[in-house]
Amino acid sequence: MAVKLLLENAHVEGIRYYEAYRRTGGYRSVEKALKMTPEAIVEEVKKSGLRGRGGAGFPAGMKWSFIAKPEGVPRHLVCNADESEPGTFKDRYLMEFLPHLLIEGLIVSSFALGSNATYIYIRGEYAWIPDILEHAIDEAKANGWLGKNILGTGFDCEIYVQRGAGAYICGEETALIESLEGKRGNPRIKPPFPAVKGVWDRPTVVNNVETLAAVVPIINMGGDEYAKIGVGRSTGTKLISACGNINKPGVYEIDMTISVEEFIYSDEYCGGIPNGKKLKACIPGGSSVPILPANLLLKTAKGETRYMNYESLSDGGFATGSMMGSGGFIVLDEDQCVVRNTLTLARFYRHESCGQCSPCREGTGWMEKILKNIEYGKGKMSDIDLLWDIQRKIEGNTICPLGDAAAWPVAAAIRHFRDEFEWHVLNPEESQRRNYGLAHYADAREIVAA
Repeated sequence: MAVKLLLENAHVEGIRYYEAYRRTGGYRSVEKALKMTPEAIVEEVKKSGLRGRGGAGFPAGMKWSFIAKPEGVPRHLVCNADESEPGTFKDRYLMEFLPHLLIEGLIVSSFALGSNATYIYIRGEYAWIPDILEHAIDEAKANGWLGKNILGTGFDCEIYVQRGAGAYICGEETALIESLEGKRGNPRIKPPFPAVKGVWDRPTVVNNVETLAAVVPIINMGGDEYAKIGVGRSTGTKLISACGNINKPGVYEIDMTISVEEFIYSDEYCGGIPNGKKLKACIPGGSSVPILPANLLLKTAKGETRYMNYESLSDGGFATGSMMGSGGFIVLDEDQCVVRNTLTLARFYRHESCGQCSPCREGTGWMEKILKNIEYGKGKMSDIDLLWDIQRKIEGNTICPLGDAAAWPVAAAIRHFRDEFEWHVLNPEESQRRNYGLAHYADAREIVAA
């Protein structure tokens, strides 16, 4: 049975509300943290080895230590709840069913960072969740955990919920800050970094929902004890959003010592693949990370077992590895078409590009168009190499990582499944028939001719 630190009480009736949450030990970390110094809290987070759970995996304690502290200038903590990565929905689960866990983590983190005004920037499509969060904030304030002079310590803190308008780009922290200030959500050129010049040009830390929720068990149990869970630099537990061709899609908490094979086939987790079909591939960390074929998903390039953690999933680099990313685990069975799935992702990134950088603005549209031609039987062999060249010229040449996020899925699909791309080019009529559900090749020829 896996260790559970975040979802331990998720089954408790009424846990969404203050009374039930408090009965299960809620807000103990606030009581403990407010007796510590802010520096001591940051040190505990550093000792825990907690890495950002939003995708990049940067050490949270180190990020906190970067925040500037100019005299007389307010500082801010911003919770990035703009969870828009296809295949990722674990932050939604936390906010919907355990809102007080997030608020508790925000209070402790705000005290550590010196933030008296803290913001939750939430994805616009999560239309029903802001009401849940605001109700929980009101409950916390009514019980003395927010507002002026919390627990008589002299620390003031307010938490505000800001709804986004549904832009994936606002998951990037500087675009989020621009949107929070009421501007168009375009990423900023860095430096300066938000830790020096963030919201309203004030020092700001932006952390993901799961990252901030994890601060609660870290303070309760201590950073050293938290670091004993997991393996290597993959400490603590990780929430995984599992979906695709599996019997039990959902949100799972793992301690990052289990193998990928166990996660897919164990009844405790995904429960295997429906109808006894074979595993073809998986996107292990949300739509932006490289897809891995079954042989490299279950084993590393060295033939070693691949585990569900940051180091193992990235073993071998992008040639034979992938990334833990945001924890969006998308499973594809043997009947899935990699070209079609890649086209779906390319369409998403083209639609969500802010258009600020020409490699991303033009390149994402070009990749979508070429992939559509290949998938629908109008592609040429040279298109495959053209796709490779386009993604290579997008990667690393944009202000924010959206360009990389669009390029990596295309690169990995060609690298590992080039034969499928070639099949579509060599079998245009069959490709058309399969895509349009046509019964006869003659019908497909008419579409190809068109």
